[in-house]
Amino acid sequence: MLQGSSSIAPHAATLLALSVTSIAIGYLVGRRSTTPQLPANDSDRFEEDDHELDDGDLASIKAGLLEPCKLVLIVRTDLKMTPGKISAQCGHATLACYKTLVKRNPQLVKHWERTGQAKIALKATSEKQLLELETQAKILSLCARSVQDAGRTQVEPGTRTVLAIGPAPVELINRVTGKLRLL
Repeated sequence: MLQGSSSIAPHAATLLALSVTSIAIGYLVGRRSTTPQLPANDSDRFEEDDHELDDGDLASIKAGLLEPCKLVLIVRTDLKMTPGKISAQCGHATLACYKTLVKRNPQLVKHWERTGQAKIALKATSEKQLLELETQAKILSLCARSVQDAGRTQVEPGTRTVLAIGPAPVELINRVTGKLRLL
């Protein structure tokens, strides 16, 4: 009886290992195939074609399995916007980057979501600085979106108020924004 049970044990271990591996692979494949989709009738669209610089290959940005990612929001301090205005403009900028990357690099978006959705607010002193940072980001194929205000409340129409960069690996974003101060 002992001889028969000892020959079954290696087969049972192999079967168990195969089952666990199959479940893990199925889970990972299933998660990858569920790309977030935007509603077809989304009325609050951000125009992607009005950006002066090409985005580059947004799909080329990859993050390692445990690599931290973040989205940075660079706020112009020279405009003296109220906290409520800053919050609204940061929301617009965040959505602009998110909507773009959901279409062009959904794996990066999912990684950012799984790793905590870090968002950092930084200071800029002028529109010129925002434009320089946007150029640097796009050269590195990072998603970069600036918000141009409608001019209904505190700032003139068309004024660039906030620049969002990311989400992307922290090390890559820090190449562009590493010297900026926290808001």
